[in-house]
Amino acid sequence: MDSELEEQLRAAFRDKLRLLQVELHAARGRTVTARDPAPLLPSTRVLLKRREVAEVEQELQNRREVRAASAPRVSPPRVLQEFRQRMQRLAQRRQQLARRERQHRNAVLRFDSFLKAVAARRERALRRAGEERARAAAERAEAARLQRELAGLLRHRDRLARCLRSLRPFGDYLRDVLARMGQFQDVPAMLVHFGVLAGVRAALAREAEAGQERLAQGRARLQRYRQETSTELLGTKDELARLHTRLEAARQDVLQWESCWTHIQSTAMQKTLLLAQIKLAVLNLFQLTTAQLRIPTDRAQEDTKAQLDMVLLCMRGLADICATGTHPQHIRGAGLLQGQE
Repeated sequence: MDSELEEQLRAAFRDKLRLLQVELHAARGRTVTARDPAPLLPSTRVLLKRREVAEVEQELQNRREVRAASAPRVSPPRVLQEFRQRMQRLAQRRQQLARRERQHRNAVLRFDSFLKAVAARRERALRRAGEERARAAAERAEAARLQRELAGLLRHRDRLARCLRSLRPFGDYLRDVLARMGQFQDVPAMLVHFGVLAGVRAALAREAEAGQERLAQGRARLQRYRQETSTELLGTKDELARLHTRLEAARQDVLQWESCWTHIQSTAMQKTLLLAQIKLAVLNLFQLTTAQLRIPTDRAQEDTKAQLDMVLLCMRGLADICATGTHPQHIRGAGLLQGQE
């Protein structure tokens, strides 16, 4: 039972320690908002927390010793009732601590929102200060540019003044010319007239230059046409020479093929004569064989292949006779059957 009570007290002291930490954070927030010039260092805060834990442990040990020394012998129901009362007090104390912890948490959240708002305002202020600095720098740069432009305009005015002083004799000369001629009313009218004349002269010069350019282009086109014509003429001559060469080659080919055709015709005539001789020899052999073996001749006179087959068959039969000694009548009957087939 003492161990359970010790654990409950230890838990209560841990809750108190957490509450003290929350209060310390809140106090630190208050010191920050109050702009304390000397806030606590992290090492100092750790030492303070350790000292508080040691004090709580020492207080717990003292209470345990005092309770062990002065606690009378009581009956178990009384101890149980006291334990329940202590538990109720501890529960109430824990609820109070939880309520205070929620209050401190809400205060911390509000303080965090306040810090965020302060940071946002500070960021906006810094942004506005940066924009102001940038605007001031831009204005200074614009002022410097305007100063440089003004200095350049002043220099240009001085140059124009010097140029006017240098051109003043020409004005006097133009006024003298106007007085001598008596044709124009004032100097600008005379200048306009001479400007028109200068423009006409420039136009005529441009037209003459354009005519010269057109003439040069025409000459260049004529030269290119002559070159192209000569090139085409040379190509035509080369083509004509190639055609003459091909014509001579074609003539040589014609002569060669004519001689070849004559050779082919003579060879064909020789082959035709040889074929006629072969047909006549085959016919003679066929007639001699059929007359010798007394075989009826139902083959056409122009069927040389059939006649040759019959002669070969008869010769094969005679060879069989010579090899086996069979009667000629049997061979003749076989020959007749095969000839009919």
